[in-house]
Amino acid sequence: MLAKLFSPKAIIDENTKNWILDTFAWAIENFDINVLKDDTRLILPTNEFYPGTVTSVEEMAQAMFINTKNYAGMQKWPIELTSATPTSATAIEDLSLGEIIRGEHAEVDVSMSNAPLMLGFTPNQVNQPQDLIAGISQALASILVVSNKVLPPGGKEYLPQAIDLVACFMGFGVIFANTAYQFRGGCGSCNNASLNRKAALTEPETLYALALFCVLKKEPMKNVKGHLKSHLKKDFVRAYKSIEQSLSSTTQPALLALVS
Repeated sequence: MLAKLFSPKAIIDENTKNWILDTFAWAIENFDINVLKDDTRLILPTNEFYPGTVTSVEEMAQAMFINTKNYAGMQKWPIELTSATPTSATAIEDLSLGEIIRGEHAEVDVSMSNAPLMLGFTPNQVNQPQDLIAGISQALASILVVSNKVLPPGGKEYLPQAIDLVACFMGFGVIFANTAYQFRGGCGSCNNASLNRKAALTEPETLYALALFCVLKKEPMKNVKGHLKSHLKKDFVRAYKSIEQSLSSTTQPALLALVS
C-alpha cells in the first residue's frame, strides 16, 4: 500500500502504458537488439549531434539527413533525400532484407532496381530544424516498420503510433517530444504550422516512450531535462520514475534483456 501511496502520478492510462511497453519489446525483438545496446544514443538537438558549417539550405538538409540516417542505424539502406519531386519508382516493398537490418553490418538491397527510395523535403523546413529532423526520423521509422513482416501490437490500425514509437526507440525521443505538439497561436512568424510533422503519439505518450528508452539505456534524467520544452520536464520525470518501478517487476523477456 505504501508503495502505491508514493508512486509517481501516471501521465498516461494503463492500457496505453501496456501498449507502449509491448510495442517497445516488439521493436527490440525485430530491429536488432545489439544495435540498441551498443550503438544507439539519445539524440539531442545540439551541435554535438548536428555539427558543421554549410553554405546552402540544400547542404544543411543533406547533412541533417545523413546524420539522422546514421543515428537510426540505417546507414546501409538505399534511401536519399531530395528537395525536388521524388521521381524514383522504388517502393518499400522492393527492398530485400537480410537477417541483420540495422547498423554497419546491415543487409539491405533493392531487389527490383538499383534506384534508391527518395524522401522529399521543402527548403523552408530547414528553418525549423527539430521539425525537419523529426520528419526525417519519422520517415525512416516508417520505412523500417512497413518493411517488417511482423505487425506491431494492435496490428495495422496502430502502425502510425508504432512508427512514432520506433523513432523514439532509435533515439529521437527528445526531438519527437519537442515536436509532438505545436502552438497554433502567436504572431505567426515564430512557427510555420505547414512545416510541422504530423504526430501519431500525444505529448504524454511520446514522453513515456522517451522515458522508457532512457531507463533502458540508463540515461540519467539530468541529461534529458535541459533539452525538453519547459512544460514537458515535469511529466518526463514522472514517467521516468514510474517506469523504473514498472520495470522492476516486468516479465517481458525483451525488456528484461536490457534491464539486467
